[in-house]
Order: sequence, then C-alpha cells, then structure tokens
Amino acid sequence: MNDCLFFGRNLYPILFKNEPEKIKEPIQFKFENENENENENENENENENENEKQIKQIFSSYYSTIFLFENGKAIEYLREEYPNFLKKKPKKIQIENIQKVSVGEENEAILTIEGNVFAKGKDINPNKFINISSLIEDTNDRIIQDVASGNHSIYLLTSNQNVYGIGDNFYGQLGLDSKTLPKTEKPILMMKNVSKIFSGDTSDHVFLLNSNQELFTCGWNYYSKLGLSSKKLPVINKLTKIQNIPKGKIIDIQSGYTHSIMLIENENENKNPKRKLYSCGNYKYNGLGKYEDTYEFTEIKSSLFENNNILDFSGGNTHTLILTTNSKLIGFGNNEYGQLGTGNTENKLIPIQIELPKLRFNENISNYHILCRNEKSFIYYSPFLSSFSNLEEDLIKLFRRKEFCNISFKTKNGEMIEAHKLILKYRLNQNQNENQIEKLQEIISTKSIKESNQIFEMIYSNKIINPKLYSEIKEIINSNEKIEETIKRIYLNGNENENEKDFIIERKEKQYKFPKLILIMRSELYRGMFLSVTNDTSNKVTDYSELSEESFQIFEYWIYSNQIKDGIQITQEIINELKRGIDYFQLNQTYPNLFDLLINKFNNQNQNQNEKSKNCLIF
Repeated sequence: MNDCLFFGRNLYPILFKNEPEKIKEPIQFKFENENENENENENENENENENEKQIKQIFSSYYSTIFLFENGKAIEYLREEYPNFLKKKPKKIQIENIQKVSVGEENEAILTIEGNVFAKGKDINPNKFINISSLIEDTNDRIIQDVASGNHSIYLLTSNQNVYGIGDNFYGQLGLDSKTLPKTEKPILMMKNVSKIFSGDTSDHVFLLNSNQELFTCGWNYYSKLGLSSKKLPVINKLTKIQNIPKGKIIDIQSGYTHSIMLIENENENKNPKRKLYSCGNYKYNGLGKYEDTYEFTEIKSSLFENNNILDFSGGNTHTLILTTNSKLIGFGNNEYGQLGTGNTENKLIPIQIELPKLRFNENISNYHILCRNEKSFIYYSPFLSSFSNLEEDLIKLFRRKEFCNISFKTKNGEMIEAHKLILKYRLNQNQNENQIEKLQEIISTKSIKESNQIFEMIYSNKIINPKLYSEIKEIINSNEKIEETIKRIYLNGNENENEKDFIIERKEKQYKFPKLILIMRSELYRGMFLSVTNDTSNKVTDYSELSEESFQIFEYWIYSNQIKDGIQITQEIINELKRGIDYFQLNQTYPNLFDLLINKFNNQNQNQNEKSKNCLIF
C-alpha cells in the first residue's frame, strides 16, 4: 500500500474524478483502474496487483504524470484533449527495468537499468518511445547514467561523463547557435567531463556541473534565471561558466519558467554539513522566496531554516516546497490552485510553515519526498530512493566505464561484457574447491547482453533487479554481504590483491598503494581526477606527508571500511589533521562521514575517562 498525498490543480490530467479542480489541502492519492468496457475486465486483477507496488518516484508536467514503482515498472496519466479530457485511467508504460523518468512540457524520457533512454515528444517522436541513446554517433558512448528533460529538450549524461542534447534549440538550450541549429532529432555532444545535469519541465535552459564543481549554463535568460548577473542577454547560445556561485557542494538545481533554485551543502560553525537554498530570477511570479528580482544566485533567508536542515526540496513552475529534518514543511510561491497545501489560494512570496499532514511512516521522515510541478504537489513515502548506498551507486556507474574493467565474459551472441575482477573476487563465494568466476562465465554464455548487464548489477548492488536471473546466480554470490563489508575484506586481505592496487599515496617518503576503484567511491577529488579524462591510466601520486602515523592509519582504514580503526587514541591534534585532509580531498560523501566518526569516538573516549575518574574517587 502506498502513502502518497496530493494537493493543487486536479487537471491536465485529472487525477481525482470526484474532486474539484483546486485541491487546497492534502488528500490521500489512490490508484483507481476504471475499465471502459467489459473486454478489459480480464486484466483488472493484474492491474490491481501492479498498483499495489510501492512507489519509487513520481514525475509530472503539463504533459503527463508518471508513477514509477520499485519493481521497475511505471504507469502514466496522460493529458487528454477535448472531448476526452475527463478521462483519468492510467496506462502502463511498456518498458521494463525503469531506473528513472524525466518529463518536460511535451516530452518523456525513460532511463532503464541497462543504461538506455527511450523518449517521445513533440520534437523527437510524438507517437511512440524510441531509443534515443542508440542514436549517439560514438558507439562507445551510448550507456546513459542520468537523464533530464527541459521544456522541449532532453539531456543525456553518459557513463563517460559526456552530455548530449536532443530536441528544441530555439533558445540555445542545446549549447549551439539556434540560428544554425533550431532543433535536432539526434543527440548532439554539448560538453565533456560533466558530473551532473539539471533542468526543469518548464525551463528552456540547462545547468551542467563538472567534476571540479564548476557550473555552466545556456538557454533562455529572459528573467535572469541563469544566474549570470545580467538581464540584458535574453538568450545564451553557448555554454557559459557561472562565476558567482555560493561556496559549498551543489546538491541540486531545480528550474521554473522564470527562476532557478539551487541547494548547496556547506559546513556551518559547528562543522556539521548545512544545506541552504539560493535562487535567481523574477520575483513577481512568486518563485524566488524573496521580494525582489535577483540576477545571480542569492540565499533564501528565513528563520524557519534555523536549528534544522533541509532534507528534501522540489521547485515547480512557480512554487516550491521544502521538507526539513525536524519534520517541518515549508513553502512559498504561487498558490492559485492550492499547490502550497495551506487550505486557501493566497500566494506567498517568502517562506512560510505549512501544517504537515499526518503521515503513516512518521518514524523516519527521511523516507518522504516532495514533487512540485505544473501547479501540482505530491508528498510520498519512498525508501527506495535512498536504498542504494553511495558505494552501490558508484559501483553500478563504474561497471559501465571500460577503463576500470579488467575481466571479460562472452555472452551467447558472442558479444563481450567487461567487469571488475577485484570486486567480483570478493562478491562471489570463493570456495576452496570451486571457481565461481568460471561458473559465472558459464551462466553469462547463455544470456543476452541485456541479461548479462542485469546479472552484474545484481552482483554489485545486492538488489534483485530480475528475480528469474537472480535465482540462477544466488548460489555463487555473497547475497547477504553489504558493499561496505566487501570493501573492508579487500583491505584486510590486501596482500592477495597487490597487483590490483594501481594508485600510490605517499607519506614521508613511504609509499602506499590503493585501488583507484576504491578511491573513486570515497573521494570527490579522486573521482574528478580519474573520471574527468576517460583514457587516463597514469599512476599519479598524492602527498600525505602532513598526516601523522596515527592519522594515516585512520585514513587508510576508513577508506576501505568507513569505520574508525580500533586501538588508536583519538586526540584533538588527530581531529585537526584529518579535518584539513577531509576538506581538501572531499571525503564527506559517505554516511556516516569520517569527521562525524572521529567526533563521536573522541566524545566517547572522554566520557569513558570521566566515568573512570569518578569511579576512582568513589573507591
């Protein structure tokens, strides 16, 4: 059973048949299957079972509303034209193993687990989904790891960190002169070495973030929504670097028709990560969270953000909702259709607190997520959005990058699929009398390339993507072992895999070897170093001479295990040393991070010492 609340405009498409157009307070969303004729009755039970699947994510625009389920299937409510606009029966999307969906005003893009993107839309193919990733000219660059839809354009981020655009380029949103290329039906290369892409369902612009946290943009700048400190340039045809970006790590950027909102994570005075929102654009359309236009990204300030942190946020065409760690719901913007959930239709230019509806799973607020789109709002429960740890996500992404693969398997069609030997060695059940890699090769030799990809992703992630295939491999994999435990075993058995350590870290004239694969999964700095240049196989050296022996032992053990090594007394000097290293080498993307672990252990040590002192005095 799903926990999903809706409020806002109940039109285009109609999601509730017996409710008004303006739903001003959150109501529970239920999937209803309405059969138009008796011939469809035989499929009713199947549809009901499908709709009982847990929601993974929701996507919506003026074009459609799509519900993606945890089992990789999806249904959509399409906008119907007159006289059928009252229809609300959902349709099943005939694509399997869906990982993500992104919708624009008149397009849909679906990313599958295998790395393909199927899309349809006004400027691509309006009648049916086509595989647009297969249209990329470079055949080695067709595995997609992320997708984002703009108003009439779609952006593809490949496993090689390259971004391609397809669709409308009238405002230069594909990064090329719109007079030369007004639109394209094939993906064109926009930029290399990109780590994230950001766009919006009603936006004619895009933001691209590279591995060095430099942000680039192009497209329609009429309301200064690109953050370029200028309102005189209505169209930016070429990708342009934004100079005045607030300090910190960019987590997300969401774009409306007249504005853009950026979420940045930085450390506050207490050294804990703090998230802040910044916006730019035109305030009259109620999207900025402030009373005046801003031509560059400027912080949205409110007392409501004090003493708590931002857990999730979503920006629609003209309204925004924020969910905080202390279970506050905050919103601002246009409220014409009740999309702020306040019970009325009064617009709010600055952030206000909204009464958070009673939720079924309030014991873990981090499992709730928000979607704001096209005068609509959803609050829904989805533990599956965060079910993968960062390590699992990184393993899936790295599996698709050939330069880190060093073992090959042949499929039934003679195609070769490559994998990471080091990871397989520890993910498979390596019994003394059996070679599980040979058993895996036997299984792969009977499978298609699609099925083989699914098998490897199940091995890396411990997630059952395909139950039928899983039943064939479950005897040869460590299905109960977490990724963290696997990497820790790699460290503890380091002498066995010395040849697979291909990166040197130097400390006071002594060298230590690490696998690049592990460093990429731990550090944003190393991720940018190794992934920014696709064919880079050089053995670079990093100097850690400033770290003491104790600090380096902690660093080395944490890189593999995400734990603090026992037997080392944590001092303030060690904390200060590693704090500088954490900042420089950007080691905070895993949770819990190294600094938090150090502080916790330091506090526990002091508490234990104080208790011992008290006991001695009593004695």
